[in-house]
Amino acid sequence: MDESKKQIALITGASRGIGRAVSIALARTGRHVCINYCSNKEAATETLSSVEKTGGSGELIPFDVRDIKASEKAVEKILEKHGRIDILVNNAGVRDDMLMVWMEEPNWKKVIDTNLNGFFNVTRLIVKDMISKRSGRIVNVSSTSGQSGMAGQVNYSASKSGLIGATQALAKEIAKRHITVNAVAPGFIETEMIEGLPVDELKKFIPRRQAGQTGRCCGCCGIFMFFRGFLYYRSGYWNKRRRILIFYLNKEINKGRVCL
Repeated sequence: MDESKKQIALITGASRGIGRAVSIALARTGRHVCINYCSNKEAATETLSSVEKTGGSGELIPFDVRDIKASEKAVEKILEKHGRIDILVNNAGVRDDMLMVWMEEPNWKKVIDTNLNGFFNVTRLIVKDMISKRSGRIVNVSSTSGQSGMAGQVNYSASKSGLIGATQALAKEIAKRHITVNAVAPGFIETEMIEGLPVDELKKFIPRRQAGQTGRCCGCCGIFMFFRGFLYYRSGYWNKRRRILIFYLNKEINKGRVCL
């Protein structure tokens, strides 16, 4: 593929877990992936290596999404180098679980700044560029905790619920510009994010069709590719008729297919 015609995708928090899996999936379809990480360069390099092994292309983009100046500088650098960002996946996220009675401001601020403010810091400039080009795809990674809340995760649930609301509002703002904005709320995916959680208890909340098993990163990629691909051709229909489509991945996902 002509390098100048490749779509450019920025994936935040792409050094591990879902971010890594999505980076690899996008690269396989010919997208040039910008792999964002905050501090774990070794893991990010492994992601880039996996991307290149598939025959894809990518680059490392280190910055902290909590830092608005660093985020703006990184986005401007990508736009200057490539001329555009066609796909944005806001995946960067952290959790700091505890009961609210024990929670201090740093515990609250760290999670909100990363999961919710990080979305604003990265997306704002990219949206401006997408509007000027009248094209773009934005996918925000939320969580089932943002749908119904989870005890011990007041900060995390608030951040992910806020992200869903922001997704809905932004989708309505820019739908007429042929830009889609969607949120994905995976269930319990086997990543470092669920380490330390009572997995046996969590499995009780997993739908029976998934047979009480946690999901895997590779399974999530199907829905991301749906948003990236299908809505690319049907954006006018979906934006006018539905404005936004939020898929909650608490149902069986197998081999990249979404089983509804």
